[in-house]
Parts: sequence; structure tokens; C-alpha cells
Amino acid sequence: MSNRNNPQNKQAARERLRAERERQAKKDKTKRQLMVAGSLVVVLAVAGGVAYAVTQMNKSEDGQWKTAATKTLVKPANTSGENGTEVVIGDKNAKETLTVYEDPRCPICSIFEQNSGKKLREDVKNGRYKVRYILANFIDDSPAKGTGSKNAVSALGAALNVSPEAFADYKEALYSKGNHPDETDDAYADDKKLLDIAQQVPSLKGNKDFEKNLKDHTFDRWALELGKLMGKDGVKGTPALVHNKKQLTAPGTDNPPIMADQFTATIDAEFGKKK
Repeated sequence: MSNRNNPQNKQAARERLRAERERQAKKDKTKRQLMVAGSLVVVLAVAGGVAYAVTQMNKSEDGQWKTAATKTLVKPANTSGENGTEVVIGDKNAKETLTVYEDPRCPICSIFEQNSGKKLREDVKNGRYKVRYILANFIDDSPAKGTGSKNAVSALGAALNVSPEAFADYKEALYSKGNHPDETDDAYADDKKLLDIAQQVPSLKGNKDFEKNLKDHTFDRWALELGKLMGKDGVKGTPALVHNKKQLTAPGTDNPPIMADQFTATIDAEFGKKK
């Protein structure tokens, strides 16, 4: 038997191996702890960065609209009234005026536009009545929070500055099923989103003046002035249809006429059946 393989040497070798394994285990444990700690730092840093970015974004948006409230008022073309808040679409000689209250983020407004908008635009084209639009932004201040309503109204001002037809077509596009976001989604706070939708409107596609006014937020102050009219005529929600200071409701209900058949019946009852 060689000295290397005697019991004492074998025992010593086993002890050395055990000690080496313990040292390696401690080393691995320390490495894992450092990796976890490092990952935690990264997660906290990312979370902190995201929180900071969101806070800064909100501050920036709040700052934008606080600044807008003190800016010189610029009224879009094709408006009237002291602050340009008379937004009337249709034949000026039409005897009757239907006032329509809407908020760009309002999901029920989108349902109304998708179902009854075509009939309304047809009536306006035929001179049955003209429409005064009061565009609200109260959803921005609701639990949903945000700035998308105000921003979309400002963009609609840029479209109205092009023409009443561009305004009507752009509004239709904003409320369309393929474009309109959920109420809790403040998508219209993003200028790019508003510009992308505008490319679906022939008169606005590639229109540099429209694009500049949207990006420069030329009509932000006007959007705020228009929003102040919410609550007029006793209106507390959107959509709302008002004729001669009376809110119109679907037959047999206290609700606005959202669906096409409700709208037709309501309009026929109010203005007389179309000849």
C-alpha cells in the first residue's frame, strides 16, 4: 500500500474536499445574494424612473393647460361669438338649430355618432336644421383623468380652421369604431394619435396648416373656452341634444336618442316628419 492511499491520507483528502465544497457553497451563496440585490436595485431604479417620467409627464400636461388658460385667445375660422364658441355647421338660413353636446372621450357619444351621425349629417345637408356643437372636456376631470378631451377639441379647432366640412369629417373619424379609445384610455392626449387619424380625412391629409396648428396647440385656449359651456341648458352629461332649451330624449325614456331609430323618431317628433 502506498503512503498516498493509507487511511490517514484518505481522511485528510476527504476533509480538504469537504472544506473546498463548503467554501464554494459560501461563494455561490454570496454571488446569488449579490445578483438578487443588484436586480432589486435595477428594478427599483426602473420603477423610480417610470414613476418620475409619469410624474413629469403629468406635470408637463398640467403645465400646458395652465399656460393655455392665460394665452391670447385664437379663434378658428368658421366660428362666431365673443370667444369663438359658436360652432354652427349647416345652412345658416336653416330656421331650426339643434344643439349637440359631446365630449371627445365619451364612449356613448361614439355610439351616438356611429349609429345616428349619418342621419344627422343628412338632415343638415338637406337644410332641415343646422347644428351647434358644444364640445366638452369634463371627462378629463373625472376619475378617468387626463387631457385627451381638451387636446382633441383643440385639434378639432384646427380642422374647423380648414373648413366646416373638415371639422365634421374629422369629428366623425375621431368617434369611429376603429379609432375611438376606451374612456379610461387617454389616447387623444397624444398629438401623434390625432395626426394619424387626420390622415383618414382627405381635406386634412398632408395639410400643413392643420398639422402646424395641431402641433403648436394654437387653439388650446379656445378649447378651454368651449369647455366652459358644459352645463348650459341644464346639461350634465354627454351626449345631449337640445332644441329651444329643451333636452330631447328617446320616446318613452329619459335618455338621449342614441340609436338610429330613436334619433329619427325623436327628430320627427320635434321638427315634424320630413316631407
